[in-house]
Amino acid sequence: MVAEIKTLVTFFGGTGDLAKRKLYPSVFNLYKKGYLQEHFAIVGTARQDLTDAEFKQLVRESIADFTEDKAQAEAFIAHFSYRAHDVTDAASYNILKQAIEEAAEKFDIQGNRIFYMSVAPRFFGTIAKYLKSEGLLADSGYNRLMIEKPFGTSYATAEELQKDLENAFDDNQLFRIDHYLGKEMVQNIAALRFGNPIFDAAWNKDYIKNVQVTLSEVLGVEERAGYYDTAGALLDMIQNHTMQIVGWLAMEKPDSFTDKDIRAAKNAAFNALKIYDEAEVNKYFVRAQYGAGDTADFKPYLEEMDVPADSKNNTFIAGELQFDLPRWEGVPFYVRSGKRLAAKQTRVDIVFKAGTFAFGSEQEAQEAVLSILIDPKGGIEFKINSKSVEDAFNTRMINLDWSISDEDKQNTPEPYERMIHDTMNGDGSNFADWNGVAIAWKFVDAISAVYTADKAPLETYKSGSMGPEASDKLLAENGDAWVFKG
Repeated sequence: MVAEIKTLVTFFGGTGDLAKRKLYPSVFNLYKKGYLQEHFAIVGTARQDLTDAEFKQLVRESIADFTEDKAQAEAFIAHFSYRAHDVTDAASYNILKQAIEEAAEKFDIQGNRIFYMSVAPRFFGTIAKYLKSEGLLADSGYNRLMIEKPFGTSYATAEELQKDLENAFDDNQLFRIDHYLGKEMVQNIAALRFGNPIFDAAWNKDYIKNVQVTLSEVLGVEERAGYYDTAGALLDMIQNHTMQIVGWLAMEKPDSFTDKDIRAAKNAAFNALKIYDEAEVNKYFVRAQYGAGDTADFKPYLEEMDVPADSKNNTFIAGELQFDLPRWEGVPFYVRSGKRLAAKQTRVDIVFKAGTFAFGSEQEAQEAVLSILIDPKGGIEFKINSKSVEDAFNTRMINLDWSISDEDKQNTPEPYERMIHDTMNGDGSNFADWNGVAIAWKFVDAISAVYTADKAPLETYKSGSMGPEASDKLLAENGDAWVFKG
């Protein structure tokens, strides 16, 4: 039987789309599983003027698809309350404070407060400041702040935000959300690496030739041009999701499987990441923009709605990362992400060096590949050498594979459910810490500076392909090739 978690969560942006689609269903799942029982409360707040009854109806509708027992749902909803609130007005925090204290008394919650900021990033620092100055933090138990991405738009803005937050919270109280870290198969990286001696012993330069991380999308910019044209694939996917996945792959082996030791191990890798100068950006990174495809539905990026006619935004990025560590000396980490590609896929491919034993045949042993399939369907594939069924002693590649079953899918927590649960438990393993965020920004800023100054080629690629030819050439320079072809 699971242990009850006693906590009070305040959702800023409590009437927003994320809250309705993801957050309230996630909290409801924790309730159904018994993590939340009697001693919890949810306070929603936003500018919208709603009564408690109207807010509870909003929650009721948001969890409707997850409700099998109406009485259970109503018992859950009874723990919700709402206060309209202007996050920029210090005086209005007294209204929210009263709501929090009333809920804490009603459900007998001693301390243990979580503040979830599902609002525009420009309000993060303001909210944190007023939570402290206006006395909304608990005097006992814990106070924790959950922050949606993006965490800054550059290293300078991220550092400024960090300083604002640290005026009210210690860094170990900050839980920076990257929902990719809550995905089941991302978390499986640790189990594969450290749970299998065959991989644990071979996870280094002696056996691994290269590491590849692919986050590909089939959709174009759609209706997000206003945001996307200022971010591109580099800021939208590489700086956050991709770098956090790389952290699990490149990290040293932690002393223990605790959040403190996991973060220390990741930081040992992040701190060894080489930051590129202008020449190295051009050598190790490729930026591109999608052009037309085979059908009229595939319009070039420059013809998409609200995209400036002279935009040089990157809708595709591919690059090589290097870590100055004995473990990874000479091992390239390739990353790529883009829109309008051949297939939707998030995956990791670990390419092992080919065996050196000579069979004296026409087909010698090839490079084995361990693939961790993250989205859209989770699974693991291991392509290894085996004998071909011929008279001559030739080798061939065979595939050992496993996919998440439908039953497993039903039992797998959604990323937001897992992250809210981890925050309630104070487990920061699957959240980005400041050091990791800072290094990621410094690395990406160096690339962005070159692109902003337009000192790098802007390739084009056919919509429905896997990117420009320059992306393939990038790997070919090292005698490598992308494992995933689309």
